[in-house]
Amino acid sequence: MLTAINPATGAVVREVEPDSPEAVNAALDTARDVYATWKKLSFEERATHLRAVATQLRADAEEIGPRMTEEMGKPIREARGEIEKCAWTCEHFAEHAAEYLADEDLPSDATRSWVQHLPLGVVLGILPWNSPFWLAFRVAAPALMAGNVCVIKPDPHVPGTGAALQEVFARAGVPDGVLTVLRVETPAVQSIIEDDRVAAISFTGSTRGGAAVATVAAGQIKPSVLELGGSDPSIVLADADLDQAVEALAFSRTIATGQSCIAPKRLLVEDAVHDEFVAKLKARLEKIRVGEPSDPETDMGPMARVELRDELHDQVARSVALGAKAELGGQIPDGPGAFYPVTLLTGVTPDMPAFNEETFGPVAVVIRVKDADEAVELANRSEYGLAGSLWTTPERAIPLARALETGQVAINGLVKTDPRLPSGGIKRSGWGKELGKHGIREFVNTQQVWLGPKQG
Repeated sequence: MLTAINPATGAVVREVEPDSPEAVNAALDTARDVYATWKKLSFEERATHLRAVATQLRADAEEIGPRMTEEMGKPIREARGEIEKCAWTCEHFAEHAAEYLADEDLPSDATRSWVQHLPLGVVLGILPWNSPFWLAFRVAAPALMAGNVCVIKPDPHVPGTGAALQEVFARAGVPDGVLTVLRVETPAVQSIIEDDRVAAISFTGSTRGGAAVATVAAGQIKPSVLELGGSDPSIVLADADLDQAVEALAFSRTIATGQSCIAPKRLLVEDAVHDEFVAKLKARLEKIRVGEPSDPETDMGPMARVELRDELHDQVARSVALGAKAELGGQIPDGPGAFYPVTLLTGVTPDMPAFNEETFGPVAVVIRVKDADEAVELANRSEYGLAGSLWTTPERAIPLARALETGQVAINGLVKTDPRLPSGGIKRSGWGKELGKHGIREFVNTQQVWLGPKQG
């Protein structure tokens, strides 16, 4: 049984029987069959469908948003913003896919030689619960515009949100099978990856889960893109605009109740401004309104599940026991639900869980550094390499960005995903790219064509 529990109350809000093996088989048959037609459509014909989906998303926002809120605790304002971002992404790839996948002429001894980008087939997207709509569209919008079809496996804790995804495509008039949602329990995923009708896999989730998916996909010689965990560094140097940095970093640590892989988690602050930065950050974090996520005035709701909250608190408690100081929060509140307070830890050192583990929740971890060199060294002292940010002058930041072992870097701004730009990590944060020109090319056959006769 797929069970959704409202993390604000602990009440069961939805129970769904998993799809039967027969239903999964029929869905894969349909996806394979419709691919034969979908791949032959022109870019503009596919774009017409994606634009219709964007329109439908906006029309259905007040229905979809509350499902996210009740199933994983996302504040309703964030849920609405997530849906709008999905619509924007559909429109972006509808407009730019033909340009991103245009043929490229290459010099050789041929009369003409070139590369063309052809679809692969059925792309399986295996998704987590923290941004259930956005992460689906991050896979689907580029893959569909490239001529693939998609099968999406949502996290089992958000079955209602997963159902809404397929409903949007149906209401938008997209042919059945172009995007299919499979609601199955996690153990059923392996056989779907191994199925000959699946051509490629995109996985977003934990590093442990990604390793398991990658192993199965590699055994089938199937391409995969993995977006995994992160312990992202943010370096704040003495010449930074502290007010700007504090505003961005406070927002980053509390959006999705801090449950975002790509958000900065380790804040490495130069000694000269450390105390001032901490005072400003604490003052800003104290203003975060924590409460019922369905209330439009709420800034931060509960964590997605009680066990996730308890794991986070254990990391905080172990770090405090080793000498970290909880300037703010750090205690499990009384009452129902999976709430955890905004927490600020200082005095954190590399031997503490708050430094060397992924803290997936509303915990800001501040590490004092003597200079930029130490900041970069500590930033890279991690098994993860998803994203990072730098707060200093552009002249200093641009060369420092090259030194960070991360898949993307933001300078004096929020680390975020953007349909115009590639996103993806290195090290144990995964491989491959999503979004932008680089992302849409992950799931295509980059086919080289040589046209004779030979020249010269």
